[in-house]
Amino acid sequence: MRQIYNQLSLAATFAVTLLWLSACLSAPSLAPQSAPKGQYVLDPTHASVSWSLSHAGLSSYTARFDAISGTLDFDAAEPARSKLSIIIDPASVHTGLSTFDQTLAYGAKYFDAAQYPQITFVSTAAKQTRETGGLVTGDLTFRGVTKPVDLTVTYNGAGKSYGHPGKTVGFSATGSLLRSDFGLNTLTNFGIGDSVSLRIEVEFNQAFKSSQILPES
Repeated sequence: MRQIYNQLSLAATFAVTLLWLSACLSAPSLAPQSAPKGQYVLDPTHASVSWSLSHAGLSSYTARFDAISGTLDFDAAEPARSKLSIIIDPASVHTGLSTFDQTLAYGAKYFDAAQYPQITFVSTAAKQTRETGGLVTGDLTFRGVTKPVDLTVTYNGAGKSYGHPGKTVGFSATGSLLRSDFGLNTLTNFGIGDSVSLRIEVEFNQAFKSSQILPES
């Protein structure tokens, strides 16, 4: 009997928790105006930058970076005027094989993170091409070389992310680049692709000064 009681109690607690989370995490609004204009800070726990390239035509080799930071100056009235700045630690590359991670991160023929400790992207222009998205152009600096890169961005909406005061805005983006443009030609003669596909998922939390912190709702 005690075991049945404990199971029922656990089930009830789980149900209440789900209802509470549902109330806190309502569906995001796709209207840009639902997010206040101003500064937002990237939430590293809800961000990923994945990349892939051809492995001798046999598969798309895929990896990601784990250490990402950045800011967004969001203009709700005119989203195309928003400004974005992202910093990636190349030493945080994650392939699933730790020994190869170290080779990619610090090898002089690869990311050479000791000499170039940051990969940065700073937006230079944006164009809204559809109701919930557009094209963002920015300067990507990688291995000491700066080149323009276009990102196709989808605005996923503004809402509440549990644990953070204020609004959270979310975006998905895709893009591509030629690694040879950044002096990274290693193994292209062995069929390892030059074209790199990018897939980006990010959330930005509304930034506050310490005196402006809002209570949790």
